Amino acid sequence: MSEFTVREAAALLGVSDDTIRRWADAGRLDLLTGENGRALVAGEQLADLAQQLAAESALADAFPNSRASARNRLTGIVTRVIKDGVMAQVEVQAGPFRVVSLMSREAADELGLAPGTLATASVKATNVVVELP
Repeated sequence: MSEFTVREAAALLGVSDDTIRRWADAGRLDLLTGENGRALVAGEQLADLAQQLAAESALADAFPNSRASARNRLTGIVTRVIKDGVMAQVEVQAGPFRVVSLMSREAADELGLAPGTLATASVKATNVVVELP
């Protein structure tokens, strides 16, 4: 089982260390004590909480996903659009994640993609690589 320090758990959830400790005090999260006496969070519990937070987020309420077969969806804001004669490169900042898409210039023009536009990047791939840090 994976375990994370309070700092690591906070970084993974996008909150402060103090928030993790408050959630532990309120019973929303259990803190374990590691061999060195440091407070730890069990990976499984952190994963469950991450899913709860995503479902409760204001972003999920404000911008519900359209119906599509792609399950890997990242809502964010367009930060850069580079167009040439035929193609466009569109960058979306979705929380801490930068997603880059290459598409036809015609598609980018039809969607009105420009810096500041709200967009959802959908990823559907036959090959997804998962790495361990």
